[in-house]
Amino acid sequence: MVARLQAGQRVACVSDAGTPAVSAPGARLVAACATAGLRVLPLPGASSVTTAISAAGLSGDGHFVFAGFLPNKAGERQTAVDALAQEPRAVVLLEATGGLEKRCAHALYLAGMTVVVANPRQAHEFAKSMGYLAKTDGIDARILSHFARTLHGSERFDKLLFKMATPQQEQLQALVTRRSQLVQMRVAESNRLNLAHALSAKSIQAVIKLLDKQIKTLDEDIGNRLKQHFAQKLKLLEGFKGIGEGTKAVLMAALPELGRLNRREISKLVGVAPLNHDSGKMRGKRSVWGGRADVRSALYMAALSAVRFDPTIKAFYERLRAAGKPPKVALVACMRKILSILNAVIKSNTAWEQRCPQASTA
Repeated sequence: MVARLQAGQRVACVSDAGTPAVSAPGARLVAACATAGLRVLPLPGASSVTTAISAAGLSGDGHFVFAGFLPNKAGERQTAVDALAQEPRAVVLLEATGGLEKRCAHALYLAGMTVVVANPRQAHEFAKSMGYLAKTDGIDARILSHFARTLHGSERFDKLLFKMATPQQEQLQALVTRRSQLVQMRVAESNRLNLAHALSAKSIQAVIKLLDKQIKTLDEDIGNRLKQHFAQKLKLLEGFKGIGEGTKAVLMAALPELGRLNRREISKLVGVAPLNHDSGKMRGKRSVWGGRADVRSALYMAALSAVRFDPTIKAFYERLRAAGKPPKVALVACMRKILSILNAVIKSNTAWEQRCPQASTA
């Protein structure tokens, strides 16, 4: 093919794998043409980044690969990770799978690789934008490779990178998660007790008693870890009414970005930022969506307390209600206000005081 092109002929490369930049034979042809100094004219698709990489000849064999599924056993998984670490990869992309991806992401990160954990919804919508409607392992391989390549060329790439939590945060997160599980179990048993037969009520009461004991033990352990590892941050929040021990534990464990981002970024990360829905002259209704559900739940309970007992949040809530905002909208706005205040306090390393202005400190 290269000889024909050098002889003045024209060659059209058509691939059924999308832009020939992942594993299609056309990728080798494009790379060979680039090496020979021959002109390549790509036909742009949905991704300009994909088109540019393909035409530049950077897409030959070895640049992008679908590694498949790593072994479940720790030893075999580490062997596979060590092998991948020896290869020149720009980025490793994994789909989030409800927590199963964490060990793999940790191992890859510790091996020195650049890791991105992608939301499966985003990968699915990217596939649809590329025209893929069917789903097979082969199609998934091409889609994820295309997706990784697009993210790698994005201006937001640095914000998408996987970052490991500290050991203290991981341990606290494990305890907070377990406590939440036990509380759910206790609620379920309490609901059963109301309708239980006398013969089964004794068993249910015994389980509830055991759960109460376990939750109390976890509360003590969580409290000790907060005092031991997060005392400096939490001391800054002592003057804020509505932030209890449970909320503090969730914030320290599940929101390590607190104090590192601006108020808009942290609100969007948690899922309390009003998102636009506009088109042309149409101005749609703003709504909150996505984010971290566990942090959002903790902020909701904190807001319920703060609108009653914290002067700043109470005045803010009453002003919104007087302006005609529905109760739930005003409450979510208070959640965002609380988050912005906490973020500003930790970012500035200045203890919270009621007289401090909040709007300009985030």
